[in-house]
Amino acid sequence: MRTYRGPGRWSGWLAVGAVLFLLAGPAAAQWDKLLKGLGGGDGSAGAGLSDVKIGAGLKEALQVATEKAVSLTGKTDGYFSNQAIKILMPEKLRSFESGLRAVGYGGQVDELVLGMNRAAERAAPQAKQIFFDAIGEMTFDDSRKILNGGDTAATEYFKAKTTPRLTTAFRPVVEQSMSQVGVSRQYKELVGRFDSIPFAKSQAFDLDGYVVDKGLGGLFVVLGEQEKQIRTNPTARATELLKEVFKR
Repeated sequence: MRTYRGPGRWSGWLAVGAVLFLLAGPAAAQWDKLLKGLGGGDGSAGAGLSDVKIGAGLKEALQVATEKAVSLTGKTDGYFSNQAIKILMPEKLRSFESGLRAVGYGGQVDELVLGMNRAAERAAPQAKQIFFDAIGEMTFDDSRKILNGGDTAATEYFKAKTTPRLTTAFRPVVEQSMSQVGVSRQYKELVGRFDSIPFAKSQAFDLDGYVVDKGLGGLFVVLGEQEKQIRTNPTARATELLKEVFKR
């Protein structure tokens, strides 16, 4: 006579089958993500940390980096003494520059270059709040991608998110500064002197727009350097949160 063993045996097989079904279907990806989030050691920065902690750590790091970048560029000689970002005469005006230097106006050209850099230095502090706003807009997905991206992933994020706003903020400051320090007047005078040289002819050029573009480019160069330091130099991680999030 066969003994009835009840539903326990069948329920066990059903449970096993359900698990196999989940692992074989789309839910497997969700399980894999969950397991990694609970402490998977994939070697990437922030492995095993919650999205909340990663987001907080990354935002703190970006605030440190952006504040440092703005303070380094937004001071006297912040651009002018940094050969990596110093604003030189535009490529399109190199013949204009060499022609003026050849007839004794090199000193005036140097003053023009100095004035362009001073204008960028005055505009740089405008970036701080715009960067902070962009940090506040970051999603958890943005944070993960930036954290596990290249050495300047956050800088590239800022370029994409803030360039239009930065351009709008920089332009009036640059225009005002260029006028106050006499760059606009100097430029017009030099154009007149260049045009008086036989066979020389100047061309229209948006010098203010050039300084804005170069100013932003230099700011992102310095920001990228600060980001690299936090990612690669443990001593640049000033808080316990930064040390935990960026530890690999």
